[in-house]
Amino acid sequence: MTISRRSPVLVAVVALLGVLLPVAGPQPSPAQAATPKHVVAISVDGLSVTAIDHLGPRNVPNIYRLMRGGASTREARSEYEQNITLPNHTSMVTSRRIDRKAHGHGVTWNTDRRGTTVQQTAGHPVASVFSRVERTGRSSALFASKSKFSLFDRSWPSIDRVRIDHDAELVDSAARDLRKHKRAFTFVHLGSPDHYGHHDGSMSPAYRASVKRTDARIGGLLHAIDSSATLERSTYVILTADHGFKAGAKDHGSHVYANYRIPFVVWGPGVTRGASLYRLNPDYRAPGTTRPTYAGQQPIRNGDLGNLALDLLGLGPIPGSTLNSTQSLDIR
Repeated sequence: MTISRRSPVLVAVVALLGVLLPVAGPQPSPAQAATPKHVVAISVDGLSVTAIDHLGPRNVPNIYRLMRGGASTREARSEYEQNITLPNHTSMVTSRRIDRKAHGHGVTWNTDRRGTTVQQTAGHPVASVFSRVERTGRSSALFASKSKFSLFDRSWPSIDRVRIDHDAELVDSAARDLRKHKRAFTFVHLGSPDHYGHHDGSMSPAYRASVKRTDARIGGLLHAIDSSATLERSTYVILTADHGFKAGAKDHGSHVYANYRIPFVVWGPGVTRGASLYRLNPDYRAPGTTRPTYAGQQPIRNGDLGNLALDLLGLGPIPGSTLNSTQSLDIR
């Protein structure tokens, strides 16, 4: 378990170094508009769209609550280069593609490489949603269930709270932190479905049970938001995955539809309820079953997350980012 907190001095040094009919949701009142916004990004490692559809609202009610109460798609995509965990999560927080020769972040491995940073790998400075939030004087937190996420702690040491632990303990800690600190940006990684996918196979009884437990944990985070009048009126939730998981398989590295197909959901004040993100965003192209490159009209990708989160917070895009860099992904 890793818990990290940043002192004001260190932060200062780092700063110097540098399927429902869509119904419009309630629009924020002037008082709500003046309230500082908060974003909770939840990535469920290895969450298969097939699992969401198969389990349905009785078994995963919180995921369906987010989809029905927000704008969503079941046809988002992982990054083109790879559909594995660490590269895709790095894209989520940097809004960059993977290939460093094409202005990407360069994180192509999926292990815990102690001592490395994203910046060293890319060969140049790489900003993130965490560093962008820090520059405004607000705070951020990272809760992750795999030690490889220590890469983010080393790369952006201005993250105010970092905890690496098992999913259950992680969610309890994140919920407490949400209520107490009301941070601008909180990233929560839940890894259990991926674990059971690799061990027992995707869509196995163990995998499905894990997705149900994960849904309950998402419910714990939503309860933390619901129980605070401030958070309830000012918090957005973005739910996505790093990759899918082909039914019966114990690996997700191959470029097949079930592996690169992922959900992407946005929920919160003013979000059009029950809407398709592709209908709200005609400048994006629903990819069908294909795996589009970065040329031409784009699908919604998990890498859009970072710049969307900043847009919801009223902040500009991540410097040097290439995914949703114009912050044009609409939620209403």
